Amino acid sequence: MFPEVVVSELDQAWAMVLAEAEARARAAGRTDISEYIALRRSNDLLRKTAGDWLVGLFAVAAGHANRAGAAIKISTEDAHRFKVGNAGMVGSRLSLESGVRMVIVEVGWPREPRDGFIRGGGLACANIKHRGIKSANEELRLILSASGTPQWIGKARPGRPHGAYEFHEANVKDHIAMLLDVSRNPSKRS
Repeated sequence: MFPEVVVSELDQAWAMVLAEAEARARAAGRTDISEYIALRRSNDLLRKTAGDWLVGLFAVAAGHANRAGAAIKISTEDAHRFKVGNAGMVGSRLSLESGVRMVIVEVGWPREPRDGFIRGGGLACANIKHRGIKSANEELRLILSASGTPQWIGKARPGRPHGAYEFHEANVKDHIAMLLDVSRNPSKRS
């Protein structure tokens, strides 16, 4: 259902460095460090999977719209850097363009100590940006639910009656409809 994901060279190199560091820590009897690195690898897998899922939803929705005649131009970028607050994120970027309208989906997380951290205990962040429609932009944070499953949570903002919210596939369809200038009211998204 989702497009095949190609693992970037950066992700492969990072995974190798972590695996080597974990092996060295175990060999040195440093179980505290090896457990931390194992947790980091597990969290990176959650981040990558959830990020690919989010970008994949947008790509699939754009593909469906194109098969119906929309002519959305789709482009991607790996090892994309962007900011969320003061923190630097590294991840991927998906751009969907239709005429003068554009939706950009950025997904990433801090990779190095100098990148900072995600406020609120998130594992990753995502931005959904509409060129020229700032009120439609969304900032998402990846968290683990009480049951341990990853969830994208939208940031509370003025005009949203219930504060923070869980981001779903219906939200993606609203963004695609807005890109295509289909009459939908973005304030009615859950």
